[in-house]
Amino acid sequence: MAEQTAPPLDPNPQYDPPADLKSRMKASYDAIAPKYNEWTVSHSATRLRYLDQLLSRLPTTTSPSAPVSVLELGAGCGLPVTQKLLAHANLSVTANDISSAQLSIARANLLPDDPPGPAHGRLTLLDGDMLALDFAPAVFDAVVGMYSIIHLPRAEQVEMLRKIVAWLKPGGWLLANFAADEFAGAEAQNWLEEEKGWMFWSGWGSEGTLEKVREAGLEVVVRETVEDLPDEKFFLWILAKKSES
Repeated sequence: MAEQTAPPLDPNPQYDPPADLKSRMKASYDAIAPKYNEWTVSHSATRLRYLDQLLSRLPTTTSPSAPVSVLELGAGCGLPVTQKLLAHANLSVTANDISSAQLSIARANLLPDDPPGPAHGRLTLLDGDMLALDFAPAVFDAVVGMYSIIHLPRAEQVEMLRKIVAWLKPGGWLLANFAADEFAGAEAQNWLEEEKGWMFWSGWGSEGTLEKVREAGLEVVVRETVEDLPDEKFFLWILAKKSES
């Protein structure tokens, strides 16, 4: 398995993302889905560690009959994060991904037909650009975005945070990671796959991201900068809470 190729960072503040960014991202993730899943599932320890911190703050064990609703942005193939969320019988997941290929794999992984799995009735799969999602206000107890919001241009990350806060119930949680470095945009032409896998990232940097999160209306409860060893890049992981009032 080839290691992830670290993207070259473009420090140019005037960098403009390509107009067809979303369609290129979809095509790339559709093309590299099997290789990406093989790579990422084997490097899931960090994801699961922070997921456990979120779950410990939700009524999944203290009030196992209380319904809990989670939105997962960039759910991919559903392993292992969506799967672990659905292991809690009172928890339902709306899982979004820009890649229809990934969601097809997630459906096979999580919603087997014979016999029907325990996730039936508790998992909704939505493909498309996360920024185009539309939900009523205050419908989710938590929103999870692991290695996904970083694929949005920086201005769209700010808009995404605003929408997330609107969708969260009072006292709801955001678990997400962001680029620890500040850069307007970075591209990789052949990420994981030769002649495939065009990829884009952007970041406000750790302090800039924390500022944007707070400006959106969230209190940061956990903030940690962690090195992603296969990628040799640093990510800011945050767990942030919406006000109870």
